[in-house]
Amino acid sequence: MKTQDYTNWTKEQLIEQLKSFEETKKYGLVWVNKKEDVKEKFKLYSPLLSLNPKKCFFENDKSENNIFIEGDNLDSLSILNYSHKGKIDVIYVDPPYNTGATNWKYNNSYVDSEDPYRHSKWISFMYFRLRLARTLLSEEGIICITIDDYEFPRLFMVMEEIFGSNNFLGNVIIRNNPGGRKSKRKVAAQHEYAIFFSKNPQVSVAKIDIEIENKSHKYEKNDKGELIEWRNLRKEGSDSMAKPGSDRFYPIYFDSDTGEISSSKILPIKILPLDSKGDKRIWRRSKDDVDVLFKKNELKIKKTSYGNQVYFQFKGGLSGETPKSLQLDNKFSASEYGTKELDNILGERESFNFPKSKHAVAQCIKIASSKKDAIILDFFAGSGTTGQAVLELNNEDGGNRKFILCTNNENKIADEVCYPRISKIMGGYQNKGGEFIKGLGGNLKYFNIIHVLRGKKDSDKKILANNINDLICLKENTFNKFLVKPDFQIYKSIFLYVVIIHDILSINEVKKELRNLDLPIKIYVFSLGDDDLEDEFLDIKNIVKIDIFPNPLFKTYTRIIEKL
Repeated sequence: MKTQDYTNWTKEQLIEQLKSFEETKKYGLVWVNKKEDVKEKFKLYSPLLSLNPKKCFFENDKSENNIFIEGDNLDSLSILNYSHKGKIDVIYVDPPYNTGATNWKYNNSYVDSEDPYRHSKWISFMYFRLRLARTLLSEEGIICITIDDYEFPRLFMVMEEIFGSNNFLGNVIIRNNPGGRKSKRKVAAQHEYAIFFSKNPQVSVAKIDIEIENKSHKYEKNDKGELIEWRNLRKEGSDSMAKPGSDRFYPIYFDSDTGEISSSKILPIKILPLDSKGDKRIWRRSKDDVDVLFKKNELKIKKTSYGNQVYFQFKGGLSGETPKSLQLDNKFSASEYGTKELDNILGERESFNFPKSKHAVAQCIKIASSKKDAIILDFFAGSGTTGQAVLELNNEDGGNRKFILCTNNENKIADEVCYPRISKIMGGYQNKGGEFIKGLGGNLKYFNIIHVLRGKKDSDKKILANNINDLICLKENTFNKFLVKPDFQIYKSIFLYVVIIHDILSINEVKKELRNLDLPIKIYVFSLGDDDLEDEFLDIKNIVKIDIFPNPLFKTYTRIIEKL
């Protein structure tokens, strides 16, 4: 939302503008845009990444890299707009709930219930971050935000403005506090909300696998061992009425002595698709299908108070069901499966306030995407529940999902809660009962955010370029050092070589090395302009792309600044 610059307006112009504001009727969300220190800093400094090898985990080359970014999430989202634009499948975030209980800071000061700009600060804080988040979603991506009653009305309107009301996919009520929140005046809240939005109107939520015993339909095994449900062959619903000449309105014949059922052979008992009121309906299957189903022993007749009914074996509904708006399972309890779970992992009592149940987070991820190789972003990572949920989902179904966790280190939350939790889930740990819990494995790359002064001089661009390697490695998901020279570096994954050239004069030396490489090659070349250097590498095979840096990063950050 770009604001108008009134600096050079005359008094008369300002009066007229004010009158127009008073006369204009508006529907929507209006708030006072409060300045945020991190936004002001972003205008002067470029955030970059610095890999912290001491906190990285490595299992094997075949495992994808999970990402941990320590720093302000506005910086993290800005960085990801360069490295992961349009690549994220699921965004799950649990932002500050702004309850007024001094648990959320704005510009390094707690926002309490007496702050007259409490809601404006929260909206200002969330609005810009959500705009950055939207650009990260893939075309099929879905964002889920959990929130409670304090900011639900305002968050919903923010989401509608940013993502569009036609991209609202539903609001799930999660019973996260079965005992209810204690209150002197208010209803004891047992729930919170999970709001789902997509990026475009063609996207749907995923089907959720449900245990057979928990399904609303009653399944049994047929003589072939298949799970089936007996359903009435007569169709129901608004499109089930028989029209004149309909080929689905026909008699089915039945012999009670032999058990034979046929649509082509006349037998003693005639059955039409009539409902309990005697209205004409249609069958779900054609005439030919009826005889085939009988031969396969997948039809039967039931006597009811309004006549004989034909039933067939329904074999569908086993691949998943549309998620429901009420999630009431006890495993979603934050106290039982959030606080106690975290205490058990870290060995400390209440090391983090109000951690989510890992089951609730996993359920939201499954609603948002059925992809087993989805990339899941949480830029309010908190205690790291999202990371654990992703690792356990992979362990359950053999998936290869990847997480990106972004958190600051306020109150040492990254050092003492989030990272230790993820490292223990990956590497294994001894719980409070003394039992060793085997780790789930996985690769993790841990980054700290650094800041480089943003200037227009060539020397400023060179300083930025000298610190950009780790960000390029993140962009290409390629981190292993293959060859390191003063003027260029080569990194390798099992799929790709990434070449970063800092001095254009070293291209000939680089080319000698490239001729021996057997994987696809992506090249990044430092240039103060937007030079086209493809001709320099025409004689090298396997090159898939040549990019210039750091100008694309500058352009990304410039676009972000314009929206601040």
